[in-house]
Amino acid sequence: MATALVIENDPSDDIRRLGDWLTEAGLELTVLRPHAGDELPETLDDYLALIVMGGDQNAYPGPDGEPGAPWFPKLEGLLRKAVRYRVPTLAVCLGGQLLAHAHGGTVERSTAGPEIGPGLVGKRDAADNDPLFKWVPLLPDVQQWHRDEITELPASAVLLAASSRFPHQAFRIGDRAWGLQFHIECDAEMIADWARSDSATLAELGYDPEAVVLATAGALADVEEVWQPFAMRFAALALGTLPDSDIPTTTGRTLPLLGQ
Repeated sequence: MATALVIENDPSDDIRRLGDWLTEAGLELTVLRPHAGDELPETLDDYLALIVMGGDQNAYPGPDGEPGAPWFPKLEGLLRKAVRYRVPTLAVCLGGQLLAHAHGGTVERSTAGPEIGPGLVGKRDAADNDPLFKWVPLLPDVQQWHRDEITELPASAVLLAASSRFPHQAFRIGDRAWGLQFHIECDAEMIADWARSDSATLAELGYDPEAVVLATAGALADVEEVWQPFAMRFAALALGTLPDSDIPTTTGRTLPLLGQ
């Protein structure tokens, strides 16, 4: 089996169902937990793919200039190397925010407030030419749990999915790195744990924690129907077996250079 590197930023957000889908598709997972003291590698030379999970930290530095977690600068360096060397990368929620931040995007506390529970996002036109998103339905089911948002994508990013309150729901940098604002890995147990630990946020929104967990559990089959095939396509891309994995290059007419 070929190995993918998983970075777990927070014990509350492990790879869970996404890990099951990737291993079923033929990827062996090496999980590093820097929150527990695991050292991040200097390069990705030993891995076919990189997966970066979510967490409760902020992707942006605090008022004192300190990063959201001590390992974030090195992790952002790995994300830049992944894009530079075309290592297939999937970054989820906080991971997606770190991918954006590492490439010059802006991540901030959302002025629209927290986004929590099951929902829908809408694909953008660029998704039609994306090797992973072109097979995703127009309005895929997702799970949300975030307070921060990507307010400005990197200049090099391609927007793939959006919603009315949070316009940057999914994007790609280069041709092998994807960032998701939403969660696809959750199961009901994970959401129940988040509801207990984040009870103050739920109370602020006027949400009943039990209702949130029940709604999430009710949407799990719909989320799996969309995102398990997505995960399998990502694994195939990492293994080099995904057909039509190249992104078409648009070559429109341009004005001639002066003097030519």
